[in-house]
Amino acid sequence: MGILSGYRVLDCSIAMAGPFAAQRLGDLGADVVKVEPVTGEWQRHTAAGGARGNKVNVSFLSLNRNKRSLAVDLKHPDGKAILLELVKTADVFLQNYRPGVAKRLGVDYETLSAINPRLIYVSISGYGEDGPYLNRPGQDLVLQGMSGAMLSAGREGEPPNAAGQYLVDGITAYNAFEGALAALLHRERTGEGQKVEVNMLDAITTIQMQELSVFTVGGKPQTRSAEPHAHVYIRAPYGAFATSDGFIIVAFPKLANLGQTIGEPSFLTMDDEVDTWSRRDEIFAKTRERLKTKTSAEWLALLRAADIWCGPVYGYADLLEDEQIKHNGTFVEYDHPTEGHVKTPGFPIRFSKTPSTVDRGAPVTGQDTADVLREAGYDEATIARLLGEGAIVQGKI
Repeated sequence: MGILSGYRVLDCSIAMAGPFAAQRLGDLGADVVKVEPVTGEWQRHTAAGGARGNKVNVSFLSLNRNKRSLAVDLKHPDGKAILLELVKTADVFLQNYRPGVAKRLGVDYETLSAINPRLIYVSISGYGEDGPYLNRPGQDLVLQGMSGAMLSAGREGEPPNAAGQYLVDGITAYNAFEGALAALLHRERTGEGQKVEVNMLDAITTIQMQELSVFTVGGKPQTRSAEPHAHVYIRAPYGAFATSDGFIIVAFPKLANLGQTIGEPSFLTMDDEVDTWSRRDEIFAKTRERLKTKTSAEWLALLRAADIWCGPVYGYADLLEDEQIKHNGTFVEYDHPTEGHVKTPGFPIRFSKTPSTVDRGAPVTGQDTADVLREAGYDEATIARLLGEGAIVQGKI
């Protein structure tokens, strides 16, 4: 029994941010019903990295565990009636439709809150629900570019580099997850539901609280270096450095300590609060040349012994074998009825009394349609009629 056991979530979202947020609620024990078209949600047909599955591709599999699938045509009168019936007893409704779609479908906040005033309605958008960018596509890389963050790292004059994750989608998902939990707490105290709005532009902007405050309050310009310094607002040396057999990270050590450890005498007389900014490229370049002379393991041992912040640069294969990752149980494993044995990242928050579990893998399209309708009070004859008319689909494993 997870901490959210007894709460019902209607997940009408697609792609990553919305489904990821709903999955987090499911990981905590909520009954998440994924309401998807009879042809299946968009992500079922778009395989990230080309990783297709047997019946469920890896993209969908990774974002939709601990959910049941209700496949229903919301443009069919009976299909829409099913959703509105479910809203009566739902706790959270989550959507990331394009602007105006929720209103056209009749599943906007005003409509649904009139049916269930206790409903928490989570709406995710690219840029907000009004304003000059209303109709622009909210896509992860596009928002990374707009956020300013790409120009906080890398070399001056060279193209900006994207994050190695779907960063904006992930941060937005956690904003939605957090917003839903906070609104549920408010409802427990007051009995009233509300609308929760999250947008990708604000999510990626506000996560840069420290950097943007250095710019707006401290008046420090966002100036990239000639060397590939890892962040414009962190003193040198700070970044990934090649060794004789790979790469390691070194993070803003005291220069005298670093100089003694790597054999760079010029560092011994430098000022940590002055030279690390004014001579940033020189410090980076000298560090780079010294670190080429030994292996990653040799340097990490020496740097750690000198109490210098450092670490390896992993690929995914290395990450999976890391001893702390194994100790933490960061990845979960389970058997999926169509995709076989699955190993995937788990839930990062741990509760001593209400731990999260994987109770079900990502469903095939409409796998739970009949069960959800039975719970909502539909009899077998009505379910059979709706199936015959194409208003719903019952998936088979």
